[in-house]
Amino acid sequence: MRAEALVADTEWSRSVRAQFPILAAHPELVYLDSAATSQKPQAVLDAAHTYLTSGNANAGRGTYPWANRTTEAIERARHRVKEFLGDPRPDLSGVHFTSGATEGLRTVARDWLAEQLDDGDEILVPYADHRANLDPWLEVRSLLAARGVDVRVRALPYQETSGDYDHRAFAGLVGPRTRFVAATHVHHVYGGDMNVHRLRAAVGPHVPICLDAAQSVGHLPLRLGDPALDVDFVVFSGHKAFALPGTGAVWARNTRGPALRPGGWQGTPNTVGVVSLLAALDWLEDIGAERVSAHVTALTTRLTDRLRGLPAYEILGCPASLASGTALPQAQRRHGIVTFRHRDIPSDDLGFILYSHGFMVRADSLCQAGVASKDGSVRVSLHVYNTAEEVDRLLTALTSLS
Repeated sequence: MRAEALVADTEWSRSVRAQFPILAAHPELVYLDSAATSQKPQAVLDAAHTYLTSGNANAGRGTYPWANRTTEAIERARHRVKEFLGDPRPDLSGVHFTSGATEGLRTVARDWLAEQLDDGDEILVPYADHRANLDPWLEVRSLLAARGVDVRVRALPYQETSGDYDHRAFAGLVGPRTRFVAATHVHHVYGGDMNVHRLRAAVGPHVPICLDAAQSVGHLPLRLGDPALDVDFVVFSGHKAFALPGTGAVWARNTRGPALRPGGWQGTPNTVGVVSLLAALDWLEDIGAERVSAHVTALTTRLTDRLRGLPAYEILGCPASLASGTALPQAQRRHGIVTFRHRDIPSDDLGFILYSHGFMVRADSLCQAGVASKDGSVRVSLHVYNTAEEVDRLLTALTSLS
């Protein structure tokens, strides 16, 4: 079966796309940068507008109706995050709102991990994922070193040909002083599922794992009761899952070690952002996370299936994920992200050329740790509002440059 056949229910896709006012207002443009931030459906815009015009107040501060409703909305959003993630023990877990995944990962590092480590302990962290999932752990090492506590930071090993974690080599790094693992669910450059279940199998049942889910929440169904997602922290950016900018969350299982309690005085939360996240998760639930995943994966397969036939382009990531057809294992499919280079045209130039054709893509080093700007690439990141016609238009433009 060819990739085109995987795109299901065109009428449904059009009805979903029609819910995004910014896209309807700019039919001449094609937005292909959803890995950076998503566009917002009318339901989310309406929820934010209604809140700001009918009951805007601070949370946890006042006792008048607007303040009470805001506090209740924040608490409903916490419960909604747990439901959306399929939390198996919501009575034990916690949800803490942040400005995005970067702040969320730093919250886990600064307010939880730093207090759990002793001299001689080891942590394993990704050195080729997004910088937001590397810098906080290195900062913990520096913070503890200033206190005279020596913590060893070890790099997660990668498979050279796929970009996935090398779980066999990883198992050899796990030792009696391993105290923590940071990992990524879907890679922000290669678009592949990083198979965190293999890390859990190698590290054993007791070591906490923190999962950067910035590229999976809103794209894939997450079910934390599934043994394949036996992690202790899930950190994500709400603004990449249809909520307003400056919105994110940390879910903490709170069963391996003490509960996460963000330190310091907690000031005014991003109330309208949290309200928008609540609306976004409700909207995603209504349209169906499984359906979103199937649509986005089909578009991604359509793009990679045809792009690999253009010799002028090098597609980054796992070669196995370039195969088309329904027989491809789900873990090897690219989830909404296709990153590539032209063999002759610099990536930043290619980004400008594509915009001249109406395509908005990312063209730089993509905030990948250990990658310099000179090693830039072009990233196309798709979401539920993209269409097969847009993918075909992009392929026509790329073909004209090959």
